Amino acid sequence: MTRAKAASPGFCSVVVGGHWCSRPRSSNRFLCWCCSCCHRCRRRRRPLFCGIMVCFRLSSVPGLGLVLFCLVLGVVRSYALELNLTDSGKATCLYAKWHMNFTIQYETTNKTYKTVTISDLDTVTYNGSMCGDDQNGPKIAVQFGSGISWMVNFTMVSSSSSYSIDSISFSYNTSNRTMFPDAEDKGIVTVYDHLAIKVPLNVIFRCNSLLTLENNNVVQRYWDVLVQAFVQNGTVSTEEHLCDQDKTSTTVTPIIHTTVPSPTAKPTPVEKPEIGKYSVNNTNGTCLLATMRLQLNITQDKVSSVFNIKPNSTDFTGSCDPHTALLRLNSSTIKYLDFVFAVKNENRFYLKEVNVSMYLVNGSVFSTVNDNLSYWDAPLGSSYMCNKEQTISVSGAFQINTFDLRVQPFNVTKGKYSTAEECSADSDLNFLIPVAVGVALGFLIIVVFISYMIGRRKSRTGYQSV
Repeated sequence: MTRAKAASPGFCSVVVGGHWCSRPRSSNRFLCWCCSCCHRCRRRRRPLFCGIMVCFRLSSVPGLGLVLFCLVLGVVRSYALELNLTDSGKATCLYAKWHMNFTIQYETTNKTYKTVTISDLDTVTYNGSMCGDDQNGPKIAVQFGSGISWMVNFTMVSSSSSYSIDSISFSYNTSNRTMFPDAEDKGIVTVYDHLAIKVPLNVIFRCNSLLTLENNNVVQRYWDVLVQAFVQNGTVSTEEHLCDQDKTSTTVTPIIHTTVPSPTAKPTPVEKPEIGKYSVNNTNGTCLLATMRLQLNITQDKVSSVFNIKPNSTDFTGSCDPHTALLRLNSSTIKYLDFVFAVKNENRFYLKEVNVSMYLVNGSVFSTVNDNLSYWDAPLGSSYMCNKEQTISVSGAFQINTFDLRVQPFNVTKGKYSTAEECSADSDLNFLIPVAVGVALGFLIIVVFISYMIGRRKSRTGYQSV
């Protein structure tokens, strides 16, 4: 790999109409032309952007064949990162595109625990990223927030026919009072995970499924991953190497489609879903219980697909921590459906997050995530129950309907549900039943009283004097 002799003047890059555009940046002031399909952008007091763009100017680093890399963020707040590293000949040597977020649990000064989720990766830097050379393998380094960094390393396998996605390290600083208020231990914490995922050379690695790493009170989540290190001849491969999670059976259960006039119209279910019973165990026994009928609704191109989950053909796993709990469902058509529960105010639990990825009948993969939900709220030590139909709105294109629901993600005793807190819909029904009974009894009493008075009046008529 050729070494860089001098610093490159820097580039301005932008995605416009699905195309990558890039031109040299002016040496004396910021000036970029966003291709012929967009307007010129200048740095003024109120700049106008032609797209989502990030510009870099890097100094040469001895031993590194790195001159330039550009990262393009999606227009939608999906936190997708796309990285293109080039060598001194401006040929691509490493390409990556992925989503990620992090959940950190830390101890506070009053000996309780709090949870922080980091998913906003709007402002990032990339110091330390490199294509690799004879002494060092390729590396992707990302810095964001205050004192937060993430790094993935690649190594060549001795056979030289494949390489390894070797390891991931994630560091955060609990001295940041804004992100970690009242943290007991202050300082930089680093979590290291060894992956050793082998990928053939000249093939791009793809994993649409959710990949989760849990270590030292940190949960790392990755999905929609595309990566190719050691790119040959500057051309990213079109041949894909799938992760194990994306490899599924060739037999796919069909999804029932119901066409509706508008994407907001609620499809009529073909039949009521079957009831499923799920449980998660840890070293102390059963730690999570769930009983429910589940129906998934996906809307794409004004067509709504309705899918009833069948418990007999659905597998389930999960995990339990003091302040978080996970129930994961998967089947031949569902790559994963995650229900993530959390503790709030140290005395209640709720459904905080839903992640889903599933195969559609047209062969595409539908994926979405929402980690800012607030459903199924109940006190710790109890269960949550709702027999009436409920709708969980995960996104505009994905909703979950539940029936005959009962969940308890924390403090399960002897594998049985604790006393249930009922949803408002059930409470209204339970309140109406005694009211209806009371009204019926009152009406019956009035009828009996009127009948008695009529009968008494007739009896008196028979004793009148002649």
